[in-house]
Amino acid sequence: EEDQQKAVLAAMPESEREAIVTSLGYEEETAGRLMQREVMAAPAFWTVGHTIDHMRENGDDLPELFFDIYVIDPSHKPVGAVPVSVLMRTKRDLPLSQLMEPITEITVDQDQEEVAYVFEKYHLISAPVVDESGRLVGQVTVDDIVNIIQAENREDILALGGVSDIEGRDTGVYGMVKSRLPWLLINLLTAFASVYVINAYQAEIVKMVALAALMPVVASIGGNFGTQALTVSVRALSARELTAANATGTLWREIISGWLVGACVAFGLAAVVLIFWHDIRLAGVIAGAILINFTMAALAGTLIPMTASKFGVDPAGASPIFVTLVTDFCGFFSFLGLAAIIIL
Repeated sequence: EEDQQKAVLAAMPESEREAIVTSLGYEEETAGRLMQREVMAAPAFWTVGHTIDHMRENGDDLPELFFDIYVIDPSHKPVGAVPVSVLMRTKRDLPLSQLMEPITEITVDQDQEEVAYVFEKYHLISAPVVDESGRLVGQVTVDDIVNIIQAENREDILALGGVSDIEGRDTGVYGMVKSRLPWLLINLLTAFASVYVINAYQAEIVKMVALAALMPVVASIGGNFGTQALTVSVRALSARELTAANATGTLWREIISGWLVGACVAFGLAAVVLIFWHDIRLAGVIAGAILINFTMAALAGTLIPMTASKFGVDPAGASPIFVTLVTDFCGFFSFLGLAAIIIL
């Protein structure tokens, strides 16, 4: 914390203190905070032998773990990289310019989640980090990225459950309440939409008690399907698999799967209703309500996280409550509305 930083920095050696202060100058959860400042860099005209001799003579100044030698131009901008494995099996008189491979640069202000995506997309082991002017200032290695991927996945899982990443085994009661209460209050407000629908059809429910027994089933099953669609969408957004280019196709795929799954569930529920209530109209009503609610669940589970992501809101945290609102509202409204039209 800030009140402890001065004391900790004062106890550090000057070189380490300068490195830490520079790192703290970057935004949290960016490549600047994540990167290792120590890199092995060499000009393009150096030979393999020159590079190896330099590393042996200056071993104490080298990174503890590195996979590439970054080839730089006179302005200290990276122009390529030579893997250590390639360097060690090449003749000493060959210049680095003939060995270097293309690089994927990371900027200091790039979000760590975006950095993890770049590593996964291009199967990187390490990547150079450059500042605003394109100068080499550090590197990110795959062992750093593994920790980031785990942290981001944990954050998404907790967000889907409506809690924040601050909760842990040592979290106090106040911290747990602060983490969970805001989303539950929002959920309470959205729940009144379902209450409004039920209240609007209370006369129909009084006339046919079976409606009261069956309407939670429609909302619950629709909610489960909405959660499935939501989970797939959040994962696809996180992995950059769901984009504006394929959004329409993804949406139609979810809708069609909703119809097919809904048809199977509707048939099973209709059969159960016929067995217990012997009312073919009631069976038709619940089947129709299931199909409608599954369609809305597919739409909500896909469109809501996409919309949240477009406006810069975490789709994992914001979407579950609103998907539940849609499936509950549509489930009650479609079931009770169809019952009022067909049966009563």
